[in-house]
Amino acid sequence: MDAVHAMLIAILQGATELFPVSSLGHAVVLPSLVNWAIDQRSPEFLPFLVLLHLGTAVALLAYFWRDWLALALGVLGVPGPERTRESRRVFMLIIVATIPAVVIGFLLEKFVRGLFGSPAVAASFLIVNGVMLLATERLRTRTAGARSMETLGVVDAVVIGFWQCLALIPGISRSGATIVGGLLRGVDHAGSAHFSFLIATPIIIGATVLEVPHLLHESVPPGVFQTAALAAVVAGVTAWLSTAFLMRYFRRHEETGLNPFGIYCIAFGAVSLGFILS
Repeated sequence: MDAVHAMLIAILQGATELFPVSSLGHAVVLPSLVNWAIDQRSPEFLPFLVLLHLGTAVALLAYFWRDWLALALGVLGVPGPERTRESRRVFMLIIVATIPAVVIGFLLEKFVRGLFGSPAVAASFLIVNGVMLLATERLRTRTAGARSMETLGVVDAVVIGFWQCLALIPGISRSGATIVGGLLRGVDHAGSAHFSFLIATPIIIGATVLEVPHLLHESVPPGVFQTAALAAVVAGVTAWLSTAFLMRYFRRHEETGLNPFGIYCIAFGAVSLGFILS
């Protein structure tokens, strides 16, 4: 993988990890469309992927640093009793929402990995992802609620956590699925996106940590870490800008927030599937 490919993949990762359009689906489909000679089983790909995810996680921590600081202080019991209770409640909800993906991801790891090498499967599920986003906007207009993130309870977190499990399939967006889960529980777009990005942080960090033991046993060619580190910075900056854009966007587009992303996924998935099958 040359430096140009590395930077393009970093930008793609930083944007699509948070936009509800599936970073994994794009990562599987795009190389086959543009004939990039990228061997995902090569010794250089794993450290590259690990550092890209690390860059995204750092960007999320940096953007939501006030939330994470409040949660940390609350867990330690530093603020007053009321703020401590609220911080601990939100921290518990993040844990609860994370557990389903961890458990199901562990149980289905081999099956899910088998889907990674199929661009046709990923393109098909990008279409499914788009339909899911559009259908959710239609459904919520009939049960219009305007709950904020502060109203989330344990049941809400469990439901959103199970929605997150759909992202194990290439083509289904993690942020899209969790935002859909929040919207269907009556939470507004901004609150659903906020909670989605908060629970993304432990998931991304956890996935990165799990790859470290494999990374230590790989024979990494010289210069790979330098390229990967630069790509991680690019992915992090892109992820931070993506998060800032999306939070502002969802606050201003409460009625039809997911529609443009749904239309894009259906169009891109359909065109990609046509090219792949032809």
